[in-house]
Amino acid sequence: MGKPAMIAPRWDAGKYLGNPTGGGNPANKGAASFSYVATLAYSTNSTAPERGVAAHIKKAYTTPGATKPPNRNKKIAGQTPSDPLHRLYLDDKRRKTNHARAVSSCQRYFGANYTDHGTKDCDEFPFQSTYEGCAQAEFDPHAEKNNFSILPVISRQNQDAGPLLHSFTRKTASSTAWTTAFSSRSLLSSPAGRDPARVPAAPQTVAGQNCTR
Repeated sequence: MGKPAMIAPRWDAGKYLGNPTGGGNPANKGAASFSYVATLAYSTNSTAPERGVAAHIKKAYTTPGATKPPNRNKKIAGQTPSDPLHRLYLDDKRRKTNHARAVSSCQRYFGANYTDHGTKDCDEFPFQSTYEGCAQAEFDPHAEKNNFSILPVISRQNQDAGPLLHSFTRKTASSTAWTTAFSSRSLLSSPAGRDPARVPAAPQTVAGQNCTR
């Protein structure tokens, strides 16, 4: 599991922090925010419910050239604090476009019956809820095209991975950036061990735009 990376602290008055109203005095609102890029971890252990998604992320990071769609320059974000994934929250249209591109890519590279009669989902990485999702190049002219991975994954395993992502983003609700890791170690030993979102994170400005949730 990756280590948290600290970003320079800032003063913030977001609702997710303490003292957002200053006790009724706007001049006193806000608090010091010490920012971290937290790590979301999935397990490839044979007993881990989300193992199919973890294996997909591992493949995307370690052998990107073997993933679909083909791209010999593929280097997927989220592996390091210097190149993290960024939360896509308010732009519902872009999230839907990310997912639509993923599904069309699964159909193109794995066939119309990629679901194997409804037993598999089209898993996309980076996640559709990130700026680095499948449609990134359609919104960012400087982004590498086809810099993502799609793979049909057993539906139950894909759906078990979803709550982990939701829990992580909820517990780090003030963060706009994070890294993703995979591990062969089971994360099921305890409730605390199951949830990798242990480090509170705070907002950071991405591409000159505050993307705070």
